[in-house]
Amino acid sequence: MSEHSLRDGVVLIGGGAKNLGGLLARRFAGHGAKVVVHHHSDSSAEDAAATVQAVQAAGSQAVSVQGDLTQVADVRRLFDTAVDTFGGVDVAVNTTGMVLRKPILETTEDDYDRMFGINAKAGYFFIQEAGRRLNDDGAIISLGTSLLAAFTDGYSTYAGGKAPLEHFTRAAAKEFADRGISVNTVAPGPMDTPFFYPQETPERVEFHKSQALGNQLTQIEDIAPVIEFLATDGWWFTGQTLFPNGGYTTR
Repeated sequence: MSEHSLRDGVVLIGGGAKNLGGLLARRFAGHGAKVVVHHHSDSSAEDAAATVQAVQAAGSQAVSVQGDLTQVADVRRLFDTAVDTFGGVDVAVNTTGMVLRKPILETTEDDYDRMFGINAKAGYFFIQEAGRRLNDDGAIISLGTSLLAAFTDGYSTYAGGKAPLEHFTRAAAKEFADRGISVNTVAPGPMDTPFFYPQETPERVEFHKSQALGNQLTQIEDIAPVIEFLATDGWWFTGQTLFPNGGYTTR
């Protein structure tokens, strides 16, 4: 990857089959990057295949990899596939996560373990493996949540599980700086995707909309350019948590 261009570079996307990850795969392909599309399970295999086809239709190359990122061996296998297939990785973006809105008094041990597994453990070892495998002058970008800057109820395990990403990001940014690798977290507001609506009542959805510009939820089309920027001309950002959310929260 020359200068800050992605042409002929390699982008690995955790959760790259659909929603924000799928959009990023298509947009990075437009930059001329090869794309590694991770998906979690058989249920997302068709979406991953469609995303790979879209990247190929844009004139680039792609491969899909299935894996459970809460398993460190699967994280390593994901990066192994990228290196074995395309010779290296320049940008690693982790869009994976799981949302749960549940009162603390009703939260089970299984709820806690599942939420911290995908939101914290997977995020940590994704950053770790990216730090080991990325080419110099690369970028690591994790997806957080604007609830990190909110004072609200119900999201103890979701926001709590995402909160460590901020420190993982700061620590990794310092540790990887001598290789020119930037590390950042992008923390959108509630996104207009199928993951959000099952957690909320219609009334609360309208409240979330009312807190942002345009009376709307965060759109994936508004987040993708922020991540593209961090992967290219925004390389001077590192160790940061960015809140692109239309003013939903701030700090």
